[in-house]
Amino acid sequence: MAVASVGGDGMTAPRRTVEALAALVDPASTAVLTMELQRGVVGPDAIFQALAEQVASAGTVRAAAAVCNAARNVGARVVHCVVQTRADGAGGAVNCRILGMADRLRREQGLSPTLAGSDGARLVPELGDDPRDLISARSHGLTPFTSTSLDQTLRNLGVTTVVATGVSVNVGVMGLCLSAVDLGYQVVLVRDAVAGVPESYTESVIENSLAMLATVATSAELLEAWAAR
Repeated sequence: MAVASVGGDGMTAPRRTVEALAALVDPASTAVLTMELQRGVVGPDAIFQALAEQVASAGTVRAAAAVCNAARNVGARVVHCVVQTRADGAGGAVNCRILGMADRLRREQGLSPTLAGSDGARLVPELGDDPRDLISARSHGLTPFTSTSLDQTLRNLGVTTVVATGVSVNVGVMGLCLSAVDLGYQVVLVRDAVAGVPESYTESVIENSLAMLATVATSAELLEAWAAR
């Protein structure tokens, strides 16, 4: 097995072997990050139904859950990056179209799919409820690192490689990967454990943008690398 990767010069590097991937995702220094795999984001009552439908049809949650379980089994950390909003919207800025859509829903219909303490803010059940996992919550913005404790938490855990899963490739996953690289982390993107809409756009973003930032692997390849240790 070989896995697509990118060299430090930004050019496509020779394809990684199982052994090379295993070294990159050493459990002692690796954390799996799930991005907004919450019931109000990818569940039946999600605000963006097209995204939830794509996640369901592609098996994104199933792949992410398999990665999380494998990570726990080998001793790698799992950190769930979630958004938790207030009923009054306090603490968040409505400064872009996507946040405006959510705020309009809150104001006009009294709906907040990721209201703190609600069922929608909870993780999807497939991810399990493991006490070893950490939660990194935010109430603002679109990405998990900016103005949160996520970076310091990972550094305190000795993490140097992050494994990206979740939604959406359009915005959140892209921001996660960019921020992680800027902060000095190695990034592994699990191709079948991320999703966006439309599917064709997602594939294009992975091939033309995220593959320039991260080592791209499937969940099966990642599990094989951990099993080979």
